Amino acid sequence: MKTDFHKKKKLSGLLFAALLIMAVLGGCADSTGESSGDNSSREPKGSVVVGIQQDIDSLDPHKATAAGTKEILFNIFEGLVKPDENGNLIGAVASGYTISKDGLVYTFTLRDNVKFHNGNAVTAEDVKYSLERVSGLLDGTPLISTMSTIQAVDIVDEKTVQVTVENANTELIYSFVAAIIPMGSGETAEAVPVGTGPFSFVSYKPLEGIVLAKFADYWQEGLPQVEEVDFKIVNSADTALMELQGGTIDLYAYLTDSQAQALKDSHQVIASASNVVQALFLNNAVAPLDDVRVRQAILYALDKEAINDFVGGGAGTLISSAMLPTLKDYYADLNDTYGTKANVDKAKELLADAGYAEGFDLEIAIPSNYEFHMQTGEVVVEQLKAVGINATIKAVEWGTWLDEVYNGRQYAATISGITCDMTPGYLLNRFQTTSKKNFINFASEEYDALYVKAQETLDLAEKAEYYKQLQKILCDEAGSAFLQVPANMTAISKELLGYKFYPVYVQDMSTVYFRK
Repeated sequence: MKTDFHKKKKLSGLLFAALLIMAVLGGCADSTGESSGDNSSREPKGSVVVGIQQDIDSLDPHKATAAGTKEILFNIFEGLVKPDENGNLIGAVASGYTISKDGLVYTFTLRDNVKFHNGNAVTAEDVKYSLERVSGLLDGTPLISTMSTIQAVDIVDEKTVQVTVENANTELIYSFVAAIIPMGSGETAEAVPVGTGPFSFVSYKPLEGIVLAKFADYWQEGLPQVEEVDFKIVNSADTALMELQGGTIDLYAYLTDSQAQALKDSHQVIASASNVVQALFLNNAVAPLDDVRVRQAILYALDKEAINDFVGGGAGTLISSAMLPTLKDYYADLNDTYGTKANVDKAKELLADAGYAEGFDLEIAIPSNYEFHMQTGEVVVEQLKAVGINATIKAVEWGTWLDEVYNGRQYAATISGITCDMTPGYLLNRFQTTSKKNFINFASEEYDALYVKAQETLDLAEKAEYYKQLQKILCDEAGSAFLQVPANMTAISKELLGYKFYPVYVQDMSTVYFRK
């Protein structure tokens, strides 16, 4: 199979038909997916200040965990391929690739004149080093789990790199978005990040933000449009609103409905589809949540419609498992399982059967910098009280949440979001029993076995059926209370044009420019 990036071909029929649907449903301001405005004058000018809700967890692109970090690093680093705003996979460091008929050999042709931010040209040796680092071939420790299938990386010539994998997988090509970094730079990647993206690293101050500068030798002619981007950490929703209204930040994403209403007259406020699954995540290994009846009772107690209306103005899409509805060929609509309105009687019945007729105390840890999740928590607490569960919110700083909840699994319940990379298996692979990302401690032998079958098949229809069965297991076992795919409401200064909305979690600042 040959892919020519200049023609922007899609990966495979069923998968990328679904991705295109997501882009169409994005609710962007115009057909290009850019913010509205006069595009006639584009000149590099000034500094764009982007408000972000969390600190950076790692400047090493192969070790970054948080989606909020990855959306920033998108501007610094590129892989052999990268997504565009329509959900297509396009060339970055590579100009094209072929996949053998058996799906086991990927051959990448490197693009001419791609440079690192240190001025050096990208070589096949850099690509080999980067892929061996993420796959674990260098030291036996894979940094990106999906890349552990790589068995060998061979340099065919100075412009051609061949990758041999253990098992064929129709979704693996998306993992080649993994950043290409200079050979041998892994030890210094955290302190001195060097990539090939449209912006180079300038500085980073913990709890303050990260500053990037235009990379004059970027391979894509005419980009970026601005001289500098300042990603400024704004931990408070009130502060974000004040700074937007005062003009000290130009762009801020993931607004609550109340914030969007306050800004609709002074800013461009644009709703787009997100790839975030929001949930009340439940630690399946902690009593009493280790009892499936208790978890099911919680799901019956929740009124998802009320949550969506209060926090997102009704713009979100209700879900009952970990899959994006816009990936329609793979999505199973399971909302009837527990209903989208509260069933108090059923919840109380299950609690009594589990020995908790009088209810129990439940602490919900929520990252305090995300107003959307905090407001969701307020509604959830009230709904759980109706069935006798005394829920309380524990607001935690982002770094603490990442260390204790996500990585440490030291919690009972939490409200947050998980993101998808636009392959349907991405959201489901984390719930395998042994997955490092399985922070809810979900354990099901049936689920594990089905997931392996889903990865092994090259028949997309068969794969889709496996994924639907996986969603049903996760739902029936009440692994967590999946709530909604929120709409991404973004506030943009009326002076800032050219912003593109993506069906993946990125902040692409290469195309933005100021009105002249």
